[in-house]
Amino acid sequence: METKNDKEKEADKIKSHEHEIPEMKTSENNPSSYKFKPGMPNMPNMQGIPKTPEISEEQRKEMEKTKQKLEDFRKQLIKKYPYVLAIGILPPQAAESFEEEEDVPEAERKQKPMHLVIIAPEEKLKEIPKIKLELIKQTKDMKPKIWLHIKTPVDVWNYGLDGKYDMVSAIAMSFPLHDKGILGALRVAEIHKTLVLRKFERYVASYVIAGSLVRGDVVKTSDVDVYVIIDDTDVKRMPRLELREKLRGIIFQYVLEASELAGVRNKLSPQVYLLTDFWESVKDAHPVIFTFIRDGIPLFDKGTFTPWKLLLKMGRIKPSPESIDMFMSMGDKLAEIIKRKLLDIVVGDIYWSILTPSQALIMLYGLPPPTPKETVPLMREIFLEKEKMLEKRYIDILDKVVKIYKDYEHEKLKEIQGTEIDSLVKDVEDYMKRLKELRKQIEKRAQEKTIAQIYKDVFQLLKGLFGDKAEQALINDFEKEFIKKGKLPSNYLEILKDVAKAKEQFKKGKIARHEVEDARKNAYLLINHLIEYNQRCEIVSLQRGRFRLKAKGKIYELVLTDKENFLIDKGKVSRIDLAKKKIADSSAEELTKALGEQSKKPEITIHENLFNVLKKELGEFEIVL
Repeated sequence: METKNDKEKEADKIKSHEHEIPEMKTSENNPSSYKFKPGMPNMPNMQGIPKTPEISEEQRKEMEKTKQKLEDFRKQLIKKYPYVLAIGILPPQAAESFEEEEDVPEAERKQKPMHLVIIAPEEKLKEIPKIKLELIKQTKDMKPKIWLHIKTPVDVWNYGLDGKYDMVSAIAMSFPLHDKGILGALRVAEIHKTLVLRKFERYVASYVIAGSLVRGDVVKTSDVDVYVIIDDTDVKRMPRLELREKLRGIIFQYVLEASELAGVRNKLSPQVYLLTDFWESVKDAHPVIFTFIRDGIPLFDKGTFTPWKLLLKMGRIKPSPESIDMFMSMGDKLAEIIKRKLLDIVVGDIYWSILTPSQALIMLYGLPPPTPKETVPLMREIFLEKEKMLEKRYIDILDKVVKIYKDYEHEKLKEIQGTEIDSLVKDVEDYMKRLKELRKQIEKRAQEKTIAQIYKDVFQLLKGLFGDKAEQALINDFEKEFIKKGKLPSNYLEILKDVAKAKEQFKKGKIARHEVEDARKNAYLLINHLIEYNQRCEIVSLQRGRFRLKAKGKIYELVLTDKENFLIDKGKVSRIDLAKKKIADSSAEELTKALGEQSKKPEITIHENLFNVLKKELGEFEIVL
């Protein structure tokens, strides 16, 4: 009989969909070191990246020949058609889909050819038949037999729009012989999508790619923009924002894992939306959402995103009157700026060139972005009076420029002399030079705080799990409990060691800014895993005080806490009063409060009076295990 509160039930509901993801192994357990030899039967696929099978020496030699032939083919192709975006070997299990699409003759299918996908720019579409004819002649006598599929990026995106997600997946997971960035970007998105769907497919309404990948200007270092829309319409007990943050945390946890498995330098940038919020943005004509719907390509969709895209294309999704008014008002502001254009160029440029960097340093210090009005007082309060990091003359320069701008803005300033402009420019140059030095000072302090905080957070969590021990002992316990038992990937041990190492390197002044940021990002992933593990331990500890009783043909649930004891009969909660030796009325709220107040690892004590009271109230009973 369940007695958890609504939030716990909803959390369990989510956990019931959190299937274990099979381990995706690569050579020597290093994702980026995966080596595929052309002709191998086990291409990378959506079931995980398999280990290389044992092969004979004769097979090895044959594969080396095939590899050399493919390399020669690649070189000739790129030399003649340097604009080709990518060449990949399609996974064998995808062959049937591509053969059916292109009506490959049965006789050709029986030969089980190796399928190559070649992606050419859209502007070369008219040349594709000619290119294909020449390449067929070139590969006519190759063994194994080659079947060519020449596509443009638009062809690939159309697969997604037509719901043929397996075709996009096959191209994404093809082995790259040549890639200017499109295959790598697709691959990291596809792997991330697979990890997310295996964890909680029920809550994912759409998984969509957008940005430079779809626009056609992706390179090997481009960010890969993906959008995950979470269906919150079926969530009744857990708050919607809590659901989003829970799933968002898991989605971001998989970013690093997907990048490692894909073996690319592209940074995956997920955006997570609730379905209800997303629809509100569509109705309000939010420019970002409109652009996303217009350009986005679904890699997975439950009939949510694609209809929106079609409706937008048909002109059936239109901006609200409020959004039109908002955009129209921008025109009014522009007209006002044009009227004062000359003075604005002179004073405005100086004002923003000094104000914006000042706001940036306030944000670097750790405060929210200040308004222009707040900037001067905050610069004075923080860097002059509190931290004593900036001299008064620089605050005076900032204050002077701001006052001149305010006079101009309120039309008190009608004109300005050239000599005054020269003086302002010189002062601003001095100010900016000093701000660059101040930035270094702030960054050093911020790095120190960051390293200290992540070190404290990580090792406090470890102490909570393993006790108050020295640093190295905690690292050893972590390796023994989490790494050797396979609870976390081996790279998390390196992350833990890097956190400890970063603290020492900072003391010696031997750590760069990007290394601090990398340590922070990696520590964030580790902290999330440790918190999740700790929470699971707490849930297990709560179950220690639960028993089922059978009396007079009925089943009761007995809940023991370190302060009170409760008996539950078909949802009705009663409290066992040991002092008065009777069962009194209670409520679910009282039970929830008692569970919430008990210690993480309660020592449950069963008093003799407990069984006497139960026997008195229920008669003869037995504990059901």
